[in-house]
Amino acid sequence: MYPEPQTATLILRLFGWFRVPLLALTSPSVLELDDEHSVIKIPLNYRTRNHYGAMYFGALNIGAEAGVGLLAYRAIQSSGKRIDFIFKDFKANYLKRAEGDVHFICEEGLKIAELVQAAASSPERQNGTFRCYAIVPSKNPNEKVAEFEITLSLKRRSNSTNKSMSI
Repeated sequence: MYPEPQTATLILRLFGWFRVPLLALTSPSVLELDDEHSVIKIPLNYRTRNHYGAMYFGALNIGAEAGVGLLAYRAIQSSGKRIDFIFKDFKANYLKRAEGDVHFICEEGLKIAELVQAAASSPERQNGTFRCYAIVPSKNPNEKVAEFEITLSLKRRSNSTNKSMSI
C-alpha cells in the first residue's frame, strides 16, 4: 500500500518541478513514509547552503513544508475525494546551525488524516496546525536543529469548480 521511498521521492520531485520549482531545486528525498510519519532529507549543497556553510533557512522551511505536505497528499489520495490544500501559517524556531544533510520529521500523519476526513465530509474549509522538526544525523541524530508549526488549510472541491489545481 505504501509507495517505496524511491517512488515517493520521484512523486515529490515531479510535483516540485511542475508545481513548486523551488522545492525541486532542493533535491528532496523521501527516506520514510507511512500513515503516521514522514522523513524527508534535503542535502546540504551549493543550492541549499548559506555563506556560513549551514543550510539556508529558506531550504529548512521547504523541507518542513514537504514533510507535512507529503502526509497530506497521501491522506487526500487515500480519501478518494478532490481536496485542495495550502499552507496558511508557518512558525519556525531555529535552534542550531544545520551543518550537514537535514532530515525533516513529521509524526502527525494520523492527525493530518483526521483533518482530511473532516474536509472530505464538509463543504467548509478545515484548518489544522501540525508540528515538524529537523535534525542533522551526521552531527547528532538526537538533537533538533529546528522546530516548525505549520497550519494546513483544506477544502473539498465542488464538482462545479473548474480549477486545474489538482495535485
